[in-house]
Amino acid sequence: MNFEDFSPGVWRQQYHYKSFSPVLVNHDWAWQDARINTLLEQATRALGELNAFSLIVPDVDLFIEMHIAKEANLSSRIEGTQTAMDEALMSEELIAPEKRDDWHEVRNYIDAINTAITELKTLPLSTRLLCQTHAVLMRGVRGEHKQPGEIRNSQNWIGGSGPGDAAFVPPHPSEVAELMGDLEKFWHNEAIEVPHLVRIAISHYQFETIHPFCDGNGRIGRLLITLYLVSHGLLAKPSLYLSDFFERHRASYYDALMAVRTSGDMTHWVRFFLTGVAETAAKGRDTFQQVLALRTDVEARVHELGRRSKSGLSLLKLLYRRPVVTVGEVSKALDLSAPTANALVAEFERLGLLREMTGFARNRVFAFETYLKLFLV
Repeated sequence: MNFEDFSPGVWRQQYHYKSFSPVLVNHDWAWQDARINTLLEQATRALGELNAFSLIVPDVDLFIEMHIAKEANLSSRIEGTQTAMDEALMSEELIAPEKRDDWHEVRNYIDAINTAITELKTLPLSTRLLCQTHAVLMRGVRGEHKQPGEIRNSQNWIGGSGPGDAAFVPPHPSEVAELMGDLEKFWHNEAIEVPHLVRIAISHYQFETIHPFCDGNGRIGRLLITLYLVSHGLLAKPSLYLSDFFERHRASYYDALMAVRTSGDMTHWVRFFLTGVAETAAKGRDTFQQVLALRTDVEARVHELGRRSKSGLSLLKLLYRRPVVTVGEVSKALDLSAPTANALVAEFERLGLLREMTGFARNRVFAFETYLKLFLV
């Protein structure tokens, strides 16, 4: 199937609305647009450079957790949550009560990513895996009563108050199982010659068009990109997340998806997607370089603490994973007495490694600000 000849599907009349039935995607794909080839080369090179850093950076999992936290925050923001990045890294008791619902959604997303990556070690990328991930995502938050972990058996829609005035109505629930089965085959079909980055671009479009869950499709669909790359060996670690790119180009993202459904413009969507991969991978590579430079600098400063340097290095490891902490959290995580933890945090303040955020005399919160800023750019 050539992109230029692609016919996306048909609109089917239901009771008082029309739903969109996309065509199946598990087949060969080709294109005439040479720009796709250039973008594919750029995206593949940038992804390879990012992956190389994830293989050579010591204790890389510490820093991957920050990538995951950033993705969870940005992907949830696309869906309307208002949790800031530093808040996403705090414990629940530090979050204002009126913000805790949004905070739980972000934390669920972090749990969903970590659970899915772990499950990939024993379970192939599949509808079953996505259902398990969806159950974690929707646990105890808005949407928890909308069939968490299950493929939908009712009609959903995007925009509007119902399918009658919606901006887009996905396929009827009776079609979802076949469409997801076809998509799953496409992920693993070794008989067709479709590059992985093009395959996941098509897959993301198809997943968002099927909208197989009652809620949470955007977040699961964006996570699908990373799961695909990890499951097929393009990434050794889950270090690439496109929500930052999609959030900064939100209107273009939705327009590009809709253009495929309305006019079959798969070329434009794939070009947009590959641009996002190239830019995001390059940005992730640069962040790793900055992390390595910062790590060299701060560890040299911590060695100046003399007899406290061993505890200081342990605190640094904690801060790489959780750059917003309280003295109590430091005490518990490092198994230090409260006075010892307080003194260590004070030394980190003196070295310019921690900054107190609240201005309070009690219940103080400290941020590893220079590190946190690397993931806020």
